[in-house]
Amino acid sequence: MKDYSRSLGDAVKRARGASGLTQREVADKMDKDVRTVLNIENYKGNPKLEVLYPLVRALNMDSREIFYPNMQRESPALRQLRLLVEDCSEEEALAVIPVFQSVLNALRTKGGTEIK
Repeated sequence: MKDYSRSLGDAVKRARGASGLTQREVADKMDKDVRTVLNIENYKGNPKLEVLYPLVRALNMDSREIFYPNMQRESPALRQLRLLVEDCSEEEALAVIPVFQSVLNALRTKGGTEIK
């Protein structure tokens, strides 16, 4: 078994578990056969880009988890926040920035001491 097959399979298992999806649900989102997901998770997959890309998208994965498995992983909350931001259009990002800044300011000024 190649190291990349294990990295991919482990990353897919983690992402699928975190999303609460079954293998069949992931396969349906990808418009692929469930055996595709099963094989990848069992380290038997060596998918082409036309499988890998929809898989990463279906699970809202950070591709670094596949290609850099030893990289220190960020917290799930920060990962989710980053993925939400990265999915924004420029217009959405401009609308969300003031809200985000206000919420951060409120959280950081708890107790009357502003943290900058």
